[in-house]
Amino acid sequence: MSARVFPRRSCTDILDSAIIRKVTWGYAAATLKDGHLMRLDKFLKVSRLIKRRTVANEACDGGRIAVNGKVAKASLAVKQGDIIELRFGERVLKVEVQSINEHATKVDAPGMYREL
Repeated sequence: MSARVFPRRSCTDILDSAIIRKVTWGYAAATLKDGHLMRLDKFLKVSRLIKRRTVANEACDGGRIAVNGKVAKASLAVKQGDIIELRFGERVLKVEVQSINEHATKVDAPGMYREL
């Protein structure tokens, strides 16, 4: 057997193909840079619904977070208008995403979502 030879590609080709492949529920990863979308685990941390991003990641892995009625992974791209359900034991918290901010102060964080 001969070894497989891969053609050489430039960094831009690799980046372009990665962006094209990286699609989450129909939203290209390139739009994450525009501020319209954010990873679910990061949104939960920035909005202070969950204190730490690693805890948010574990909650997603454990199936305790649902977005728009479907159990979601931590890497899901959340957009304005999405409904997030968080299950903490017996309690279920349902919120609607109002805005996406990269950083939020303690005062601004509750403005990122609306409790339903």
